[in-house]
Amino acid sequence: MELKGIHHVSAITANARANKDFYTNILGLRLVKKTVNQDTPSMYHLFYADETGSPGTDLTFFEIPRAGKTYQGNNSISATSLRVPNDKALSYWQERFKRMSVPHEEIKERAGRLTLAFNDFEGQRLILVSDENNKGVKGGTPWGKSPIPKEFGIVGLGPSQLTIANIEGTVDLFTNVLGFRKKGQYASSVKGQPDIVVYETGEGGTGAEIHLEHRLDVTEERPGRGSVHHIALRVDNEEEFHAWIDKLNEHNIAHSGFVDRFYFRSVYLKDPNGITIELATDGPGFDIDEELEHLGESLALPPFLEHRREEIEARLKPLD
Repeated sequence: MELKGIHHVSAITANARANKDFYTNILGLRLVKKTVNQDTPSMYHLFYADETGSPGTDLTFFEIPRAGKTYQGNNSISATSLRVPNDKALSYWQERFKRMSVPHEEIKERAGRLTLAFNDFEGQRLILVSDENNKGVKGGTPWGKSPIPKEFGIVGLGPSQLTIANIEGTVDLFTNVLGFRKKGQYASSVKGQPDIVVYETGEGGTGAEIHLEHRLDVTEERPGRGSVHHIALRVDNEEEFHAWIDKLNEHNIAHSGFVDRFYFRSVYLKDPNGITIELATDGPGFDIDEELEHLGESLALPPFLEHRREEIEARLKPLD
């Protein structure tokens, strides 16, 4: 029983309309599901992914219109990376970001790969990472109707970086409970701080890594627009998913219990630093209620919310 890698990352936006514009028109991702937060259906939950909404390619956003500014700091998911096919793609993106006034850094090496860090319009911390030498989990297929040339398109999620105070507790959770293994480490960009340590699962590679940054020199992050809410890890199927719940129980890890998200099955837990981690099944998938060619075109609601459609739609502002 082994987790396959990163399933999705869920973040916060204060403006769903501007969010859709940035992630589809600037980054070229496909909006594969336009739905609502199942726990708070008055807010949008938008899912961006590859051509077919493959597991491991999915970056999602909850819209919280009154979300304040994020004060960056400890005990947070401090960076989300997005995979591109090769090193050449990074040069394309660097020029695109310059032309479109997207804040970005220079191309630099992280963990043996070339990367390009940038921010969205709300300060979301993002990193493009090259799959040039990836030998692990395969990426997805760029959206065919994307404004980005296919050879440079985003093919999925790369490593997530966790910035934490209690690194021993998080390492124990990831290695002894979730089955990750240490892969290596690389120098922090912050002078005088310990190396960032890389852990991987499953086939390994760009789509199956967590990078742990140990910091004691910063205060705890105060999340808001532009912050990450949680990271989800891939479980192959529902039978294995229930075995994971049993394993969490065996280790006395507090968790949410089984949650049916309709498009996948989930269980939520927290690491010792309070970061929310989700385990999610690869299926059933986003085409369970929409045809592949029409994903994300209309408001999709899980069956238990369908009877409230009129009320929910009345509260949501159009995205176009």
